Amino acid sequence: MLTALEITRLHDQATLRWHQDPAAPVPLVPAASAAPAPTVSLIELALAHHRANFDLWHEEDKAREPGASDAAIARVKCSIDSLNQTRNDLVEAIDRLLLAAAGVQNPAAPLHSESPGLILDRLSVLALKLYHTAEEAHRPTASEAHRQRNLARLDLLREQRADLAACLDELWQQVLAGRRRFKLYRQLKMYNDPDLNPAVYAHISGA
Repeated sequence: MLTALEITRLHDQATLRWHQDPAAPVPLVPAASAAPAPTVSLIELALAHHRANFDLWHEEDKAREPGASDAAIARVKCSIDSLNQTRNDLVEAIDRLLLAAAGVQNPAAPLHSESPGLILDRLSVLALKLYHTAEEAHRPTASEAHRQRNLARLDLLREQRADLAACLDELWQQVLAGRRRFKLYRQLKMYNDPDLNPAVYAHISGA
């Protein structure tokens, strides 16, 4: 498995690239990479997942624009729901890959409440917070107080990400050593399913 530090570097590189060119595709691992296939797949999944969070972040910003029309907000809400579904599907895909890579886990080991995929999701969001907080800390039009406040926030975010990355690495080593285990936790989202969301099926049945 990649180390958490390698993953956070991938997050930062992709975040910078996509902000410079929003239409840039999800970067793929070079064909000449000597990495084993499971690692390549993890890179691809992690970057696809981070792109979903990247797009979700900016769609949510659109919904908060002052003066946004009802029609625009409705379109953004549909986009947010779709991106959230993609985000959760990719978290589950990451966990399935890592479960396969871990092999047979020790059934007597304590169960970890948060899967590696869910930790990666938090690391992805932290990468986006770091990027946008750095923007605010260096925005030329901002007041000095604003810049100082965001510089302090940057320090806190860096500490939180370092702590979380270390926890992910520790969890993975414990899993491999048989001292901890994790499970695939299905998100079982209901809002996108017309058979489970009453706001949707009531509307359809009453049409």
